[in-house]
Amino acid sequence: MSKNKIILLFPDGVGIRNYLYSDVFRTSEEELVLFHNFDEETEAEIKEITNVSSALKIPKYVESAKEKFIRELICISRLHYNTSLTGNKTILTNWKSSHKSYFKNIFYKAITFSAPLFKKYESIEKLERAYQKAIRRNPFYVEVKKILAEVKPDKLFCSHQRGLQCPTVFAAAQDLGIETTTVIYSWDNLPKARMALRADNYLVWSEYMKAEMKMYYPEIPQSQIHITGTPQFECYENPNNIIPKQEFFRRYNLDLNKKIICFSGDDILTSPDDPKYLEDIATAISKEGLDAHYQILLRRCPVDLSGRFDEVIKKYNGLIKEAPPVWLFKKSTDWSMVYPSIEDVSLLVSTAYYSDVVLNIGSTMAFDFAMFGKPCVFIKYDQKNKNVENWSVDTIYQFQHFRSMPAKEAVLWLNNSEEITKKIVAKSNMDVMAQWKSVVIPDHKNASSNIRTILKLQ
Repeated sequence: MSKNKIILLFPDGVGIRNYLYSDVFRTSEEELVLFHNFDEETEAEIKEITNVSSALKIPKYVESAKEKFIRELICISRLHYNTSLTGNKTILTNWKSSHKSYFKNIFYKAITFSAPLFKKYESIEKLERAYQKAIRRNPFYVEVKKILAEVKPDKLFCSHQRGLQCPTVFAAAQDLGIETTTVIYSWDNLPKARMALRADNYLVWSEYMKAEMKMYYPEIPQSQIHITGTPQFECYENPNNIIPKQEFFRRYNLDLNKKIICFSGDDILTSPDDPKYLEDIATAISKEGLDAHYQILLRRCPVDLSGRFDEVIKKYNGLIKEAPPVWLFKKSTDWSMVYPSIEDVSLLVSTAYYSDVVLNIGSTMAFDFAMFGKPCVFIKYDQKNKNVENWSVDTIYQFQHFRSMPAKEAVLWLNNSEEITKKIVAKSNMDVMAQWKSVVIPDHKNASSNIRTILKLQ
């Protein structure tokens, strides 16, 4: 029996960990062709450590003004529509209203001005059809269609539904009769109205996300939406991903006799005051004399290379240790083209395994730590001198995806800096956390298998 050929469309490097390091394609007997934008060195490394047999570069995509206008008009129209559905105005924070360029400001003001004309969902669907026509007029469509016709894949799989060039690639594939599948990458993605592609199959994490798809995209048949889970949490089931304790503590200069408080950073836009929160924690621990029993392990956001933590790390040199994410940046200046090394999987799993608690601002790391029954503390107070004037944690926790939380007791809440020492030693309600995890990630063990079933992999 001849092998099926699958094109793996990876618009960015983030999906590599979830779909190439997991078991989705690792044991596959199909011929895997990577369709990507990475440099040659990265391509070679991916081939070496995965089951990918060949690779193709995605041609350069230049979005026309018409495509961009319609795409962004769909986005803002959907954001308004999604806000009306949920009554949650924070959904509109996903629309960037101000731009540095004069011409961009004019362009986006025209889009904003046009949005009230498309309040009804029927109008949004007309825009979607117009967009599908527009992308088929782009020379990129012709070029991609020619590549796909020559390669003759049986299936096209995409690791992320938001890639700018993905709608056109999917349009070309579908016009050639190639079956298309995309994943909804993360639990917070759907309300943000950035799913411009149309696929034959959509893979979601949970019943909760499937219900979101029905609400935000009612035109997509439910039969095309499949609950598979996400492979990004499967790594916690493999004991081989846990670095031996002596080695882990030695590697990151940790004291074997002290407990570990993990501070996981967000990106600068999501949490501009992270260094100040880290300093608050270090100050409180030192002041209360808990530094004799605790140490802080910083895991910054993988794409945060700003050096903004340097000053506080230097100030609390003996207390704060750092375990930098092992992500590969190569020569790229585009963060979407960087990707985690396979070593970072073990680092993340080991960090959650050996730490006693994690503190952050609304991060998915709460679920990573819950895999080992470890509590999470969500920071819920603003700094007096904020780096960004209109930023607030109150906005963060009103985001739509936090409505999936069955009760606030799923995590511990740090309401002010005076509570720090009390909260890091407090016991959280892991039963409620387990309930929340069962809503967002009901099956973290079998996602790869579930995806293989949908894709009918051998």
